[in-house]
Amino acid sequence: MTEKAVDHLIERLDGLAPSTALVLGSGLGGLVDRIEHPIRVSYANLPGFPRSGVSGHAGEVVAGLFAGTPVLMLSGRAHYYEHGDAAAMRPVLEVLAGIGITKLILTNAAGSVDPDMPPGSVMLITDHINFSGTNPLIGEPSDRRFVGLTEAYDAGIRKAIERAAKATGTKLHKGVYMWFSGPCFETPAEIRMARIMGANAVGMSTVPEVILARFLGLRVAACSVVTNLAAGMTGAELSHQETKDMAPVGGSRLATVLQRLFRDGLLES
Repeated sequence: MTEKAVDHLIERLDGLAPSTALVLGSGLGGLVDRIEHPIRVSYANLPGFPRSGVSGHAGEVVAGLFAGTPVLMLSGRAHYYEHGDAAAMRPVLEVLAGIGITKLILTNAAGSVDPDMPPGSVMLITDHINFSGTNPLIGEPSDRRFVGLTEAYDAGIRKAIERAAKATGTKLHKGVYMWFSGPCFETPAEIRMARIMGANAVGMSTVPEVILARFLGLRVAACSVVTNLAAGMTGAELSHQETKDMAPVGGSRLATVLQRLFRDGLLES
């Protein structure tokens, strides 16, 4: 299935050869509207690609020029909580590697554990804690499954994102992302635990993709858009609607940073 999807996507790209791909999280799908001369391919037309059942995730590949640079964007992802499969995004990432993608930038909507990082903030992920109890490489038969994650988040790409944020005057928080399996939100006790363990933000995605991407040899970076303060921090109950409502606020700031990142060629410097 991967080979068929690779061939189909290369044919549709018609000579466009992006080296960087972005995965767009909840509420961030509007970033594809900034692509010039977009080529759109539905996940349904790519064998092995997931059918996301989460509102706010379109389920399509959009490629073209982003700030003058060839880029491929994935509008929508599969989550572990949808199917109980932590490796649901493996076929997608294998296809990206197969068409020549070497750098992957992941985005997500997350809850903040830090009161000084309010909704609307953007956080550059420096490391993660896998608290889900699973791993997307379980069942991989080769010794390649023993992936080193000391430098999971590429220092060079992170530095480039920091430079882009500084150039645009965007405040960029940095911190550790903790992956919970979902789909229910965390309890106040779990958030207190997350804070003690060193997390700055919590969410239900991204970590499986980071592990899979490193397994496939891709360079990785990731950013969280903060949509809410985590459970127990305000006394209010959390909801997915809040995530969808608030994601565009920080998403707009992140889009500005990413546009500068590609416009100035910072990933290549």
